[in-house]
Amino acid sequence: MGRIMILCSLLLLTAIVAGCGTSGGGASQSAAGDTIVVGSKNFTEQIIVGHMMADLIETHTDLKVVRQLNLGGTNVCFEGIKKGSSNNGIDIYMDYTGTGLVDILQMEPTTDPDEAYGTVKKEYKDKWNLVWLEPWGFNNTYTLAVKEDFANKSNIETFSDLGKIADQLVLGCSMEFVERPDGYPGLKEKYGFEFKNVKSMDTGVRYPAIDNDEVQVIDAFATDGLLVSHNLKILEDDKHFFPPYYAAPLVRGDVLEKHPEIADVLNKLANSITDEDMQKLNYQIDGEGKNAADVAKEFLKSRGLL
Repeated sequence: MGRIMILCSLLLLTAIVAGCGTSGGGASQSAAGDTIVVGSKNFTEQIIVGHMMADLIETHTDLKVVRQLNLGGTNVCFEGIKKGSSNNGIDIYMDYTGTGLVDILQMEPTTDPDEAYGTVKKEYKDKWNLVWLEPWGFNNTYTLAVKEDFANKSNIETFSDLGKIADQLVLGCSMEFVERPDGYPGLKEKYGFEFKNVKSMDTGVRYPAIDNDEVQVIDAFATDGLLVSHNLKILEDDKHFFPPYYAAPLVRGDVLEKHPEIADVLNKLANSITDEDMQKLNYQIDGEGKNAADVAKEFLKSRGLL
C-alpha cells in the first residue's frame, strides 16, 4: 500500500512538472507573439514615422514594441518584413506607393495615386501576404532641386529646362537614386538628358555639397525640411516621370490576423499629415538638431493621440 501511495505521488508530481513545462512554453510563445518589431529606412522622415508607429502601438494596445529603426534602404526593410520578427526581421515599416510599384514590383509608374495604391495593395497581399494600411496623407515624391539664385539666373523652372544645360552640371544623389528604375536611369530615358557627372552620397551630405557648389543639382524628397533652409528651388516634373509616393504603414498579414487592432491604431493618422507638416517635422531634426523620438512624440500629443 505504501509503495502504491509513493508511486501515485510520483506520477502526480510528474504530471504537475509536465503541466508547468507546457504552461511555461505557452507563456513564452505568447510573449514572443505579443512583441511587434517596427523598422524604418535610414533617413530622417522614416525614423520619425517609425517612432510614431511604435508610440501609437505602445499607447493604444497591450503589445510590446521593439524599435529597429535606421536599418538601411528599401531592399533591407523589404527583405526584413518578408522574414518577420520570428526570423530576425521586422513586422512593420512605412513605405511609399511609388517605391512599391516601381522599385519592388518592377511595374510601370502611374501618375494616379489611387491606381498606384490599389496596385501595390493587391500585389503585395497576393505575393507576400503583406498589407498596406491607409496612407497617412503626405506624398514624399522624388524631385530635383537647384539653388534659387542659380534657377533665376539660368531661367530654370522645369526638368525640361534643366535638361538644356544638364551636360554642364553635376548631380549629387543617393545611391538608391542612381540605381532605381524610378530614379536616374528612368529619368534619363524619359527626358533624354544626361548630367556631366553623377556623385552618389549620403542624403545628409547633398545639402552641404550643393551649398559649396560641389554639385549643382540634387535629388530630393518633396518633404525634405532642408529645402527651405538651404534656399533651394524644387523643379517641376513637367513630363510627370515620378510616380506618387504616398506613405503608408506596411504590415505582415499574419501579424494583422493575430492583432487586428494594429490596423485601427495606425489608421488613426490616415490622410491627416500634409507635405508641409512632414517638411516641418523633418526640419526640426535636420535643421534644428532635435531628437527624432521627441519630435514624433510631441506631434502625436499635438493631435491628441498620446
